[in-house]
Amino acid sequence: MDLTNPTTENTMYMIEQIKEKIRMVNVDAMKAENFDTDKYEDLHYIYEMVMKRKHISSNELEAIAAELGSLRK
Repeated sequence: MDLTNPTTENTMYMIEQIKEKIRMVNVDAMKAENFDTDKYEDLHYIYEMVMKRKHISSNELEAIAAELGSLRK
């Protein structure tokens, strides 16, 4: 999958992968349709950072959730 293209499908894929990786409890807050492709680069950066990590601390989870929240429509 080529995630360099800002498509709705890529956004959906990245959001689902992030939710799975960080085991987010409130999945309704992370619906892919709440994210616009205008901020795709920021979302892609977060996705890559999360996917590279083996362990994510609680402080990092809070920061990731806050950052994702700022990217929502």
